[in-house]
Amino acid sequence: MILTLARLAVALALLAVGACTTAPKKSSVAGAASAVGATPATNASAASPAAMSAASADSGGNLPAEPSPFDLERADIRGFIDEVSVKHGVPQDELRTLLGAGMFQPRIIAAISRPAESVLRWWEYSNRLVSTERVARGVEFARQQRDRLDAAHAATGVSPAYLVAIIGIETNYGRNKGSWRVLDALMTLGFDYPPRSRFFRSELEQFVLLAREESLDPRSILGSYAGAMGAPQFMPSSYRRFAVNGSLDGARDARRDLFEDWDDVIGSIANYFVVHGWERDMPALLDVTAAPDTFANVMPTLDRRNLNLNETAAGARARGFTLPESIADATPVMLVPAELADRPNVRVGLRNFHVITRYNRSILYAMAVHDLATAIAAGLAAPSPSVPAAADSGR
Repeated sequence: MILTLARLAVALALLAVGACTTAPKKSSVAGAASAVGATPATNASAASPAAMSAASADSGGNLPAEPSPFDLERADIRGFIDEVSVKHGVPQDELRTLLGAGMFQPRIIAAISRPAESVLRWWEYSNRLVSTERVARGVEFARQQRDRLDAAHAATGVSPAYLVAIIGIETNYGRNKGSWRVLDALMTLGFDYPPRSRFFRSELEQFVLLAREESLDPRSILGSYAGAMGAPQFMPSSYRRFAVNGSLDGARDARRDLFEDWDDVIGSIANYFVVHGWERDMPALLDVTAAPDTFANVMPTLDRRNLNLNETAAGARARGFTLPESIADATPVMLVPAELADRPNVRVGLRNFHVITRYNRSILYAMAVHDLATAIAAGLAAPSPSVPAAADSGR
């Protein structure tokens, strides 16, 4: 009981500090997802891209508590064990053994209490996620995975560049899938993070079931500080619901492997998009023109927490924005504040942009995915550096 109260005190103290301080503008991007709200397919609004979660957590400094085991006699943990056992037929001894291996991680509380997206402006966020290096790696990855990407595109209509961009932003093309034990992350947030304990406790339940279904060792799986896993950073519930066994690996492995099997990774992201309403080969985000005063007057009125298609193309045109003629007046859209370093700016999101925000509930994240995808597509279309373009004959 004393240990439990001490943990709660630590959590509340960290929350208080996080509420009273502002992250410096040049701090590392932490939490493209978990910081913002609900869990995406991936992150917990999930967590930040895994590639950034480690930097976010490591910047927390010295905290007033060290990792420690959980007290399995706590009423909330006993209740969780009873509920999952009765609901899913998992033996209580199995659950107690598993949860007994979990560790409370105070740095996870610190990391999730410091949302970067609440302070970063679009141009700052974009500079961190849509870099020249990330674009180049995306082009290389897309060429390596061309067959898988083309198969997913043919089956779902999701552009290969968007599939690659998701993987690039989430884990830098699989280079950084996260360094936290998922068990520790979900137990810490499920039992000692009151603001979202219900959500993370549910994800812990899903994690237990996922490990049994996919023959995974739940004690060794690593992910983000919010429990997102694999190259696409799916939360356990999204893994169970949206992951698929890729179409190209045949009977080689019946499991859905989002850690090492690129066929499954690419197919699962595409499936997530389709289930959430992706429109085949349609645009996601428009850069529009307008008078400078229109941008200056409209942008401050927009709420970047809005993720709904709450406007129409006709309404956007009435505000002074010029959209392509191919976009019918009745088309649902959202006006997106996208401030640049030197001026205000507004972009127009369409249905597919809304789908990207289902993956991670943030317009900053969705814009970064779109811009990275656009740059990757341009890179793929450009002549390969090793094959000089044909000279102009002048004819």
